[in-house]
Amino acid sequence: MSSTTEVAPEKERTRSLYRGDPGMWSWVLHRITGVMTFFFLFVHVLDTALVRVNPETYDAIIDTYKTPLVGLMELGLVAAVLYHALNGVRVMLVDFWSKGPKYQRVMLWALLAIWFVVMIPAAGRIFYNMFAGH
Repeated sequence: MSSTTEVAPEKERTRSLYRGDPGMWSWVLHRITGVMTFFFLFVHVLDTALVRVNPETYDAIIDTYKTPLVGLMELGLVAAVLYHALNGVRVMLVDFWSKGPKYQRVMLWALLAIWFVVMIPAAGRIFYNMFAGH
């Protein structure tokens, strides 16, 4: 008896692998930044709830947030939320604007440029708060 399904030769299988277009990386980054934002919000709700349970513990946790390490994490959070928001607008334009698919690559590079321009003052402010603004 012969099988009705044939296994594709190795060469055929490797040719079908996705190699990494910028659109694919924007998709991956959109998912990662969404998960990061979700976990931040989860932790934020938990630590804010501590103010009702034990105000001293809440104050101690808030004091740990004033370290340079947490400042870098805050910078990462700002970068993630900003990218996620800008890419979300791009995804909506691609989905709902008739010319969106045609301009999706241009919009990706535009959102990266906007992200970079906005991140410069945001990073400056966060670094100022980390080292000089206490």
